Amino acid sequence: MTDKIKVVITNQQKKVKIPTGMRMLVRRCCNAVLKLEKFEGSAEISVTFVDNEEIHKLNLQYRNIDSATDVLSFPLGEDGKYDLDPSTGAKMLGDVVISVEKAVDQANLYGHSLQREIGYLTAHSVLHLLGYDHETGLERVHMREKEELVMEQLGLPASSSYVIEDN
Repeated sequence: MTDKIKVVITNQQKKVKIPTGMRMLVRRCCNAVLKLEKFEGSAEISVTFVDNEEIHKLNLQYRNIDSATDVLSFPLGEDGKYDLDPSTGAKMLGDVVISVEKAVDQANLYGHSLQREIGYLTAHSVLHLLGYDHETGLERVHMREKEELVMEQLGLPASSSYVIEDN
């Protein structure tokens, strides 16, 4: 594979120390999703770590939802068409914003590692950048299967306690 995947990672929060290896994991997740989806050409993805306060502001500003969330995706492409970075010719897929505070809470809730949670949120969000949605049941199942496949490829399979009943 000669295509270059550039993942720009920025940490804009101070509440949680980013563990060693987390940036590499995020890059591996991005690459695994693009490979799974047979994405062609060079690509650029921006990933930003924020706190709950910042993601709350973004969620309110862009989605009109007045609460913190775990991850937001800001796709730059539509129907497989992307803007190109003039300096590299790479397709600019968009931005991923992850609340590290929320990821810590969810890792504790689901009984798995922070690495697993951030990896999952990254895979989930990159699928959104590629146009996936989870508004309908079938789309949600399809997207979840792809996320879990990527997690397994990276050696971060779901623990048995991962599913929480929705009653």
